[in-house]
Amino acid sequence: MSPRTYDVRTYGCQMNVHDSERIAGLLEQAGYVKATDDTQAPDVVVFNTCAVRENADNRLYGNLGHLLPAKKAHPGMQIAVGGCLAQKDRGTIVERAPWVDVVFGTHNVGALPVLLERARVEQESQVELLEALDVFPSTLPARRESAYRAWVSISVGCNNTCTFCIVPSLRGKERDRRPGDILREVQALVDDGVVEITLLGQNVNSYGAEFGQRDAFAQLLRACGDVDGLERVRFTSPHPRDFTDDVIDAMAETPNVMPSLHMPLQSGSDRVLKAMRRSYRADRYLGILDRVRAAMPDAAITTDIIVGFPGETDNDFAQTLDVVRAARFAGAFTFQYSKRPGTPAADMPDQVPGDVVAERYQRLVALVDEIAWTESKALHGATLEVLVAEGEGRKDDATHRLSGRARDNRLVHLAPCDALPGDVVTARVTYAAPHHLVADDVLSVRRRALRVDEGTAAAVPGVFVGMPSFDNRC
Repeated sequence: MSPRTYDVRTYGCQMNVHDSERIAGLLEQAGYVKATDDTQAPDVVVFNTCAVRENADNRLYGNLGHLLPAKKAHPGMQIAVGGCLAQKDRGTIVERAPWVDVVFGTHNVGALPVLLERARVEQESQVELLEALDVFPSTLPARRESAYRAWVSISVGCNNTCTFCIVPSLRGKERDRRPGDILREVQALVDDGVVEITLLGQNVNSYGAEFGQRDAFAQLLRACGDVDGLERVRFTSPHPRDFTDDVIDAMAETPNVMPSLHMPLQSGSDRVLKAMRRSYRADRYLGILDRVRAAMPDAAITTDIIVGFPGETDNDFAQTLDVVRAARFAGAFTFQYSKRPGTPAADMPDQVPGDVVAERYQRLVALVDEIAWTESKALHGATLEVLVAEGEGRKDDATHRLSGRARDNRLVHLAPCDALPGDVVTARVTYAAPHHLVADDVLSVRRRALRVDEGTAAAVPGVFVGMPSFDNRC
């Protein structure tokens, strides 16, 4: 009998990417294999959901509806729903879509194989959602999609109380891993051929609060600098409230920590930031950027911004535009405010009309793109080191360009050459666009040493990898 196949469909933030790698690893450990035939329905489809955006519910139920004919046509097919929307909606999912076999939450990812088997034996839906984390995700097996890049989770959960954000109620309070456990995972990844890691947490700058070490994150960055063979270290996401100078010093003084920073702004209005409970003000935010650039002049800084938070006036929005001009972001993830039930902001007065939000949003995007393009054009003629990546290039590009990330995390499209994913290409920038660079002048290619048993993708229990699909992060 052929093994049962699975397909994991991921929506939302980097935490969901983290969880999906674990979900895939758990299923493969249980004997499932990843579905590769697009013409054949998988035996198990797992939706790993997000609850941050207002349209998340409609998107999920629309996708579940589209799968119903396939399930009817393939007896034994199972559908599972996990992630933040599952944690939020609980039993409602099975009420609205009774053909769903399993609903599991953010705290019990490891239970999925057992729940699938139970649903199959008992022939009824299984709903299991815990209120607190039962097993730290990094102890679970995982299926890595990349042989050279990996996430390393340093904490889960969030202690902040931002009024627009539903994440703390779904992910729970922050829990920190011990530095020794993190560094052992980093070393194992490097031993397995990984050259780039991203330290992952809802608020990496508060790392260490649980065990009482205020400088724990800066010390962790420095410790990563001592790992032989680890070429690139990144992290996401920091919170301006907790961003201290010791972290800036560690970034600047640790050669393998990359000169890139993604730090959410959310609003440039102090009045709106207060209403958001963001615990910092525009001057403090810009001061952090000044200190980062003084220590790392070539750093590229990106951000998140929400438009149309309840009560946002034209003057508030103008202040956001002023901060964007002063910050000179290399890019920004911009969002129209999305009302989420259960958050304080959902019940605030003076909700901004949709047409006003949309108009402000377009103005913000235009300004962000204008500044990002100017910043990119300043790199014309510069020589960059680009780590070639899988899945970064444009699917409609008939020239078969390779693509990857520069040290500052800018996306770079390279001239066709004989490089492979994981190789480092040194190339000169020949064209700049708002959201990418083109480097047609390839100067050299540095090969990554391959393991004997390595294919185009490794499936390695105990480690994970992924690139984030960003959303309203704290």
